[in-house]
Amino acid sequence: MSKGIRLAAGMAGLALLVAACGEKPKEETSGTTANSDYKACMVTDTGGIDDRSFNAASWAGIQAGIKQVGGEEKFIASSSENDYVPNITGLVKENCTLVVTVGGLMGEATTEAAGQNPNQQFAIVDSPTVEGQKIYGMQFNTAESSFLAGYLAAGMSKTGKVATFGGMAIPPVTIFMDGFWEGVQHYNKTKGKDVQVLGWDETKPKSGSMADHFNNQAKGKSITQNFIQQGADIIFPVAGGTGLGAAAAAKETNGKASVIWVDTDGCEFASQYCDVFLTSVLKDVKGAVENAVVNGSKGELTGGYLGDLENDGTGLAPFHQFDSKVPAELKTELEKIKTDIVDGKIEITSPSQPKG
Repeated sequence: MSKGIRLAAGMAGLALLVAACGEKPKEETSGTTANSDYKACMVTDTGGIDDRSFNAASWAGIQAGIKQVGGEEKFIASSSENDYVPNITGLVKENCTLVVTVGGLMGEATTEAAGQNPNQQFAIVDSPTVEGQKIYGMQFNTAESSFLAGYLAAGMSKTGKVATFGGMAIPPVTIFMDGFWEGVQHYNKTKGKDVQVLGWDETKPKSGSMADHFNNQAKGKSITQNFIQQGADIIFPVAGGTGLGAAAAAKETNGKASVIWVDTDGCEFASQYCDVFLTSVLKDVKGAVENAVVNGSKGELTGGYLGDLENDGTGLAPFHQFDSKVPAELKTELEKIKTDIVDGKIEITSPSQPKG
């Protein structure tokens, strides 16, 4: 696929993350002694450190940052939302210089901890900077890249039906689903087609399909099998590790269904399913967290970060095994749509988009 649709090559570094072999520990520490006073710590969301998604990418960013500046890194895994507060509190008590929390669901717990510890530096993935508190927010306008994915899915579908489902109905999830839905609508309008989106309608979010889990592959597989039975041949799971169930269901169709992955390049993080991954909607969580760790070591962690198509904070991964199957005309159209989104000629309307 052409360079314009890809993220910066640094995204490939995510593949170097710890391979999933056996059960992961609840917490892990490592690091160097070059900057022994610096300690970057992370609390995962419930998907676990090896979710092949934003927890894994965040940890890769922590490791890469510490590799640059020295010091120590540590993570604590959350089994449920009840773990957020005690996990964050525990890291503060351990004198972590920077505490990184992962996911919008941790926003309230992070804000509470920051209020109780005004001198502690925090950073959070998929949540905004909190004014008046030392919380560095990292957000990504994945509605833009998901718009491209929706247009691509509509252009590649043989059945005229595509589908999406989420892990939970929260903005960091529905932003993907909105963009995907809008991309399909843009394709229909441009081409005079009527490709249907199962599982989501931006104008009727309460009727959307949600797994209510980020680490339940069986649930993801069941939802996807239902979509395939209804005729969908391209599935867009926005559900962390639950989405691996979608990949498993697609693989069982022997080429009749494919998947668009999210957050990381699926072919790098879940290579056993590369033959069903049409592409992935990327967000450079690793790069954003790495920069936060490096800047935090200098005492310069202020403001926040917003990744979008223009700054390569989000985008589409290569097509990998599907590259020869995606028509050149469709690739060209995707490049033009990307340019039009960046230039403001195409307006994304998702209410879940970061406000700035």
